[in-house]
Amino acid sequence: MHAVGRRFDCTDADQRAEGLREATTAVGRGELVVLPTDTVYGIGCDAFTAAAVTSLLEAKGRGRDMPPPVLVGTVRAANALVEDLGPYGQDLIDAFWPGPLTLVCKANRALSWDLGDTKGTVAVRMPLHPVALDLLKETGPMAVSSANRSGAPAAVTAAEAEEQLGESVSVYLDGGRTSDNTPSTILDLTTAVPRLLRRGSIPVEKLRGIIGYVATED
Repeated sequence: MHAVGRRFDCTDADQRAEGLREATTAVGRGELVVLPTDTVYGIGCDAFTAAAVTSLLEAKGRGRDMPPPVLVGTVRAANALVEDLGPYGQDLIDAFWPGPLTLVCKANRALSWDLGDTKGTVAVRMPLHPVALDLLKETGPMAVSSANRSGAPAAVTAAEAEEQLGESVSVYLDGGRTSDNTPSTILDLTTAVPRLLRRGSIPVEKLRGIIGYVATED
């Protein structure tokens, strides 16, 4: 059992550097970390360590039927995770990454990972937050979900995340209050017509401005 999660103030250069080192080490050990993103705080772990992903779902009180999305620090890392981006993926990435757009694609079948019941897909995003990007460039792809217990409000500060997740997390990277608590827009690219799965920070009109037609539920 590891000690209570340590919190690092990422507005302080020295603490930020130490926090990133500690978080990278923790992720490498299969432990959980909390990090700021451009939407809300996330709880994350190494995407390729199945036991860590199980711990993440347990910390949130979630089942395998709700697999976490994967955050990446580079477009190249995203390309390695997916079978292909389809006809629209690259244009959307060029327009909105890094940023609050999650793309659901067919997962690369050569990867040995277990994110839960994904039905052969993966949801990928490159967040527009310097702390998150610095960490992801060190760790590689991370399974990241909002840093809250399932059903509770999303955490917009590291303290809120810590209140809900406590000792299940090894390292808390505190980047201050997040600037936008609207979740990312989720777009499914695995069907012939891109399909909106969740409304979020990027309005549908903007998506249509890049790729034309987007199917919505309403």
